[in-house]
Amino acid sequence: MPAIRDFVQRLPKAELHVHLEGSMPPGLLLELARKRRVSLPADDEAGLRRWFVFQDFPHFLEIYLTCSRCLRDPEDFQALLESFVEQQAAQNIVYSEVHFTISTHLTNGANGDEVADALWQSIAAAERRGIVVRLIPDIVRNIEPTAADRTLEWALDNRSRGVVALGLAGMEGPSLAPFREHFTVARGEGLHTTAHAGEQRGAEAIHEVLEVCRPERIGHGIRAIDDAELVAKLAATGLPLEVCPTSNVCLGYAASVAEHPFDSLRQAGVALTINSDDPPLFGTSLIDEFCALEKAFGYSHHELAGFARTAFEHAFLDAAERKGYLERFDQELALLNS
Repeated sequence: MPAIRDFVQRLPKAELHVHLEGSMPPGLLLELARKRRVSLPADDEAGLRRWFVFQDFPHFLEIYLTCSRCLRDPEDFQALLESFVEQQAAQNIVYSEVHFTISTHLTNGANGDEVADALWQSIAAAERRGIVVRLIPDIVRNIEPTAADRTLEWALDNRSRGVVALGLAGMEGPSLAPFREHFTVARGEGLHTTAHAGEQRGAEAIHEVLEVCRPERIGHGIRAIDDAELVAKLAATGLPLEVCPTSNVCLGYAASVAEHPFDSLRQAGVALTINSDDPPLFGTSLIDEFCALEKAFGYSHHELAGFARTAFEHAFLDAAERKGYLERFDQELALLNS
C-alpha cells in the first residue's frame, strides 16, 4: 500500500466544511489589503502567520473579518475563489461545499448580484477542469436578523448559480428563534441546510439547532460527546458531523488531535466527515487533517478511505451525481488497493 500521505493525496475527495473567506492565503491577503487600503498588523507573510496564532475565538473573528474587508469588487472575489480552486485541485479534492458569509460583504458595500456573477464565472471555469464548487451562504447568528433576510434572499436568487444550501455560523449563544422561519423557507424552496453547533458551547447548542433549524448536517458538533443520548440519536439517525480537528485544537476546543473526541464519536457509530474549516488560517489542509487523525488514532488505509467516501455520501448532491462520484471513488480506490 502507498504511504499514508500519498494514499490520501491520490484518493478523490470531497470537502463539506470549508469557508471561502477563511481560505485566503497570506500572500493574497497582503495583495488585496494593499489594493483596498486595509491595515494589517504585518507587512509580510511570516508576520501574518504569527498573527494567525489564535488566542481565542474573538481573535479568530478579528482575522476573519479583516480578510472579509479586503473583498470589495467582483475581481477580488474571483481572485479568492480561483486561489481556493487551486488549493483544492492540488489535493485532488474534486467536490467542495464552501461556506460564504454574503451578509458581511453586502454590509461592506458589495453588490450582491455582481458578487454572484463573479463567483459563478469562476465556479463554471473550475468545473470545466473537473473541480466542482458549491456555495453555502451562512446566516450569522449573533448579528441582526435583517442580515439573515438578505442572506436567504441571496441564496434563493442564486440556486441556479452554485448555491446548494443555507448555513448557520457565528458565535454560539444567542437564541436561534429569529432564524426558524429562514430555515423553514429554505427547505420549502429546495435548499439543503447545515448549521454550526457544539463547538464553542456544549451539547445543548446541538439540541437547539436540531429543533430550530432541522439541519441535514452539523458543522463541528464535537460537544455531542458530552451527551450520551445525543450521541446515540446522531448514530441512529445517521445525521453526520462536519469535523475540523485542527481548527478545534487551534481555537482551544480540544487540547490536541490525540485528545479530540473524533475517535470516540466514530466508535459510537456517528457519521463523520473530515474537513479543514479555514486552512491557511490554521496552517492545515484536508490532507493534513487525514494524516493528523491517522497519526493520533492509528487508522488504516481502509478506515481513511471510509471517511473520504462518507463525505460523498453526505454531500448535497442529487442521486445521479452522488452515484457518479461514488462509482469513481470506488474505481480509484480499487486501483490504489491493487
